[in-house]
Amino acid sequence: MAVLLSRIKGMLFLLFLPCFCSGQPASPPLRFSIFLDPSNMVYLRWDHDEQELMTFELQVHTTGWVAFGFSRHGELPGSDIVIGGVFPNGSIYFSVS
Repeated sequence: MAVLLSRIKGMLFLLFLPCFCSGQPASPPLRFSIFLDPSNMVYLRWDHDEQELMTFELQVHTTGWVAFGFSRHGELPGSDIVIGGVFPNGSIYFSVS
């Protein structure tokens, strides 16, 4: 499972980087979606292929940053977290931990 999560973290970087840098969001055909909050401000879309490669798209109304976590049991302890955003000067940051 740790190897899979490590691969997911690397893939997320590759998936998010083109979206941040291209100026236009990539729009892969993602079959699954859900709002993650009652105010409908956090929208998650995802899909997977035959090799179990997962693709995620997270749309968030935010003040400049967002974090997204993965865990086996849906809890913060032991989860893998992705953090990204835009600094006030317009530069972009992205981190996986």
